[in-house]
Amino acid sequence: MSVQILAKTQDMDREEWLEIRRQGIGGSDAAAVVGLDRYRSPFEVYAEKVGLIQEEQDNEAMRQGRDLEDYVASRFTENTGKKVRRRNAILKHRSYHWMIANIDRWVVGENAGLECKTTSVLNRHKFSQGEFPPNYYVQCMHYMAVTGAERWYLAVLVLNRSFHVFTIERDEAEINALIEAEKSFWERHVL
Repeated sequence: MSVQILAKTQDMDREEWLEIRRQGIGGSDAAAVVGLDRYRSPFEVYAEKVGLIQEEQDNEAMRQGRDLEDYVASRFTENTGKKVRRRNAILKHRSYHWMIANIDRWVVGENAGLECKTTSVLNRHKFSQGEFPPNYYVQCMHYMAVTGAERWYLAVLVLNRSFHVFTIERDEAEINALIEAEKSFWERHVL
């Protein structure tokens, strides 16, 4: 992975991490920027980046997702045989410095990453039919754009019901369209 490091996160507190996130568009912002996040609008991302509102405080689902990330990564390794490691850094795109990424894991021996998700049992039907939400897809494309990865794995734990692994291959047309949309958003609205 040949990518620039914006900041190391090993011992970083949450407030400092949030302040650095305001310096660019991260993976969890990407779907909202292009209108594909059912929980956040492009305006909310804009308002967070320019300091009009504070980033959303943790809710129980966010807390559980973060707390269970190690478990999901471990299950991914168990399921696929692929080893993963933490990156402990906020990464930035070499050319578009406002494109940032705080990835969950890097896959050892591959030019690939892993996004770990935890979701409610109410969403189990979608995943059991091989589908996942578009915001997950956009987040993975964003991470491939920033890191140059060839693919991104998506591991999803449906609480108390199932575990799913998806492989999302790099798509240059999708990545270029996402970069253009993010660039327009950043330059026309945030700056």
